Amino acid sequence: MHRHFFGLSPVTAPEPVWEPPANVVASDGDILIDIALPGADLGSIGVEVLAGAIQVEVRVPPPRFAPRASIVRLEIPYGIMRRRINLPGGRYRLSERRIGNGCLHLRLTESQR
Repeated sequence: MHRHFFGLSPVTAPEPVWEPPANVVASDGDILIDIALPGADLGSIGVEVLAGAIQVEVRVPPPRFAPRASIVRLEIPYGIMRRRINLPGGRYRLSERRIGNGCLHLRLTESQR
């Protein structure tokens, strides 16, 4: 995946929808998820725990440049970021949500039935 960390969603939309990369780890009944969202503000990130999946969506604003700046290379995407991740069997609730180092960090805890 060298230089291909973000992919365009195959879903047809009026503007590009980026699928950010994610790490998913299961540990002691919890699911830990890290999703790369550089430039995203925690308050603008929507997280929805669904039956069997989690969906994250945010609109990242374009970077700001000096008025006379000339872009040499622009590789970090901006705009709509959306990622749906299937979860292992079970029912989960969102128990932690924070952002740091350009990643959204989520902890899902398995709910007792």
